[in-house]
Amino acid sequence: MSKILDAIKFNADGLIAAIAQQHDTGEVLMMAWMNAEAVTETLTTGQVCYYSRSRQKLWRKGETSGQQQKLVEMRLDCDGDTLLLLVDQKGVACHTGRRNCFFLAARGGEWVEIAKPEVSPETLYGH
Repeated sequence: MSKILDAIKFNADGLIAAIAQQHDTGEVLMMAWMNAEAVTETLTTGQVCYYSRSRQKLWRKGETSGQQQKLVEMRLDCDGDTLLLLVDQKGVACHTGRRNCFFLAARGGEWVEIAKPEVSPETLYGH
């Protein structure tokens, strides 16, 4: 594990950007942050774990919503400062209930919603 972690260029906060992509369709699902502990846990368990900057703790994808990501492959970019996670997403990836987090498109000088929620956040999180 040390060879993997040594190659990663974590930022000053000890974090690296991680982009989650559906392994079989190429759909970009989300972007989040990982620290060394999240990288290690993800590679060890095969279940994607991120670091929540707002909560200042590990965030195991799907622990409250059930919408888990299973790791298929982790890739490091050429600069060593971004991870690409090829995942098998179970359910929706976005906390808004959408399949992915990229549901706003710049069109005609404004942001246009291009995807509706597939499930309500209340259903996902129980509030």
